[in-house]
Amino acid sequence: MNVKEIMDTEFIAVSANMTIIEASIKMEAHKRFTTPVLDNRKRLIGWITSLDVTRGFRENHKIVSDIMHSKNDIVHVYENEPARIAVLAASKHKVVSIPVLDSEDKVVGEVRTFDIVETLSKLYEIKVYKIFEAVVNELKGVTWEELMEASAIITRRETGKPVTAKEYEQRIKKSTFGEAIWATGGLEKFFVGFIAIGELVIARKVAKARK
Repeated sequence: MNVKEIMDTEFIAVSANMTIIEASIKMEAHKRFTTPVLDNRKRLIGWITSLDVTRGFRENHKIVSDIMHSKNDIVHVYENEPARIAVLAASKHKVVSIPVLDSEDKVVGEVRTFDIVETLSKLYEIKVYKIFEAVVNELKGVTWEELMEASAIITRRETGKPVTAKEYEQRIKKSTFGEAIWATGGLEKFFVGFIAIGELVIARKVAKARK
């Protein structure tokens, strides 16, 4: 998934010579807390937030260029970069939105924290069995039944509670990816367990072939 797949293309922009009053009216009308400042070729030259606008009024500034952050101080990403770059940037810099540029440095969209949360929410709602189906497709020669048996074994090892392959199958058909992450204690632990299942099913497959 690339940045352009999660970005918002319906963004607003202001110019450097626009008055702060005009910029504030535009931001309020579109309910935006941040907006890029563009030149006449739609290239990014600055960035303002609602806090900058408030400061501008308080300090009696008149135009956007008086309050904007310069491009060099702005966190930005490119449309064809992996989406994870935008997610990591938003988390690291604690920003509400990030401008997205094309190869000519023109602004083509914004990645908002809202868009990131919405995308992650969709991923969290994927049923766990869909992930296991993808594993079966990748592990050529491994059957669904073999994967479920290995999963049940790993689960018994980790929890100390008895569970059959059939019971495990029913469990993952009801659970979402998000629920599984919470149940296992986090994303890292979920994938550690997932890797353990893959290693076990392959080891059992190899041992069976040697008999």
